[in-house]
Amino acid sequence: GGGGFILNYDFKSGDLVFFDGRETAPSSAKIDMFMKEGEVMSFREAWVSGKAVGSPGAVALYKTAHNQSGKVDWNKLFDHAINLAENGFKVSPRLAGFVQALESFGRLSINPGSKEYFYPSGSPLKTGDILKNMEYANTLKRIAQEGPEAFYSGPIANEIVASATAEPNPGTLSLDDLKNYKTVVRPVICGSFRDLKICTTSPPSSGGAQIMIAGIYDHLIDKSLSKKDRITAFVDAQRLSYADRDHYFGDPDEVEIPLDALLNPKYLKLRSKERFSPNETPTPGNPSKVLGYEDNEIPKWGSDNTEEASGTTHISIIDFEGNAVSMTATIESAFGSHRWASGFLLNNEMTDFARKVPDDGTRLANAVAPNRRPRSSMSPTMIFDKYNNLLMITGSPGGNSIPAYVAKTIVGVFDWGMSAQEAVNQPNIVARGEKVKVEGSRQGKKIKKMLKRKGYNVINFGNNEVSGLHLITVLPSKLDGAADKRREGKVVYLKNKNEN
Repeated sequence: GGGGFILNYDFKSGDLVFFDGRETAPSSAKIDMFMKEGEVMSFREAWVSGKAVGSPGAVALYKTAHNQSGKVDWNKLFDHAINLAENGFKVSPRLAGFVQALESFGRLSINPGSKEYFYPSGSPLKTGDILKNMEYANTLKRIAQEGPEAFYSGPIANEIVASATAEPNPGTLSLDDLKNYKTVVRPVICGSFRDLKICTTSPPSSGGAQIMIAGIYDHLIDKSLSKKDRITAFVDAQRLSYADRDHYFGDPDEVEIPLDALLNPKYLKLRSKERFSPNETPTPGNPSKVLGYEDNEIPKWGSDNTEEASGTTHISIIDFEGNAVSMTATIESAFGSHRWASGFLLNNEMTDFARKVPDDGTRLANAVAPNRRPRSSMSPTMIFDKYNNLLMITGSPGGNSIPAYVAKTIVGVFDWGMSAQEAVNQPNIVARGEKVKVEGSRQGKKIKKMLKRKGYNVINFGNNEVSGLHLITVLPSKLDGAADKRREGKVVYLKNKNEN
């Protein structure tokens, strides 16, 4: 019921491909669809509304990727998931905790389908319960046999539209919107970090923020800096990069994004000199100052007001042939829009747009528009050495915090000298806007005190906002995987069937 981004690396050819399976707004979406009587709809109301549901991209995304690189027959890929749906799986502590927490919040315990699935007999699921979903198994069987057409038309599509257009606050998603959905193959963007190369996904993703954060950070440090000062530099690199990301990034098919200028090393060097005082709110930069652009060649947008909830999932993979995938997928918030269709939940990705229409009429890069893809914080990323050898695959869930989470692994491994797992375990620090969020671990509390002494407006993370980093580093003698213990991720090593 959602979408995602796949960054795919082919070992033999060295080719990198970015598959964009981001959801799209309904063709009848309006810029003010989240406004009511001149006021913006609260996030809580918008989150579970039909207006929040966009055309899901996941099924088309998987088929597009499979058409290019798949080896196993399409219809066999669903067997394991069908088995889990028919025979059940044990409810994990994290899932049980969220179901219990949402019993009186949102509409998960109210809406048809989700009510029966997550609250059988009127009570929330418990850890260890066996959860089955025959409705979902049937949906998967149809897609396995008939392909994406079974999802984007016919009975499944009818259920999606019926759910999205139901009260309260119905949306306008139509059968034509589903039928017309297409995956887009977009450019992979790469930028230098010392003698390394950061390669990642272009807008509407926020992969470019990885190049910006690393580049600015490198201008803010020198060999003599202590670890504390390097953390401060990491905070300021985030503040500057988030300000630019928030201002300029959107759907590249719909708005002009000066991406080459924003990622240009000359601009990143200049931007590093625009470091804001800890008590200031960072504002976006203007790359026309150093790159020879006329001022009117750089788009001017209003102040971004996008809110993006934490959520999402990520997986990093290297196979026996050296091929690699970094994939981030999402239905946005916890349980998406809480709306159910054919055994699965629908997304609330439309709340990733700027919901508030500015009073002064200024345009926003990430405003709602028909068929537009909302900006995403998802940032699947790979790192290569100067000989184009793969060194790292990384990515994370976490809503607006994703750029910070992923950047932490890059800086942690390649500047702070950490192993993959040490980088993941390092306290999360997210510096967007006027506030700096610091994780409340023992080490995090020390970082928080240090940043407060320097004048930063430091706050705690929310209870439900945690990273879910999943990365692999390629070492001379082995692959070193790491999963975020803040969630339920794991590292799995498989034996080649030809090995003993």
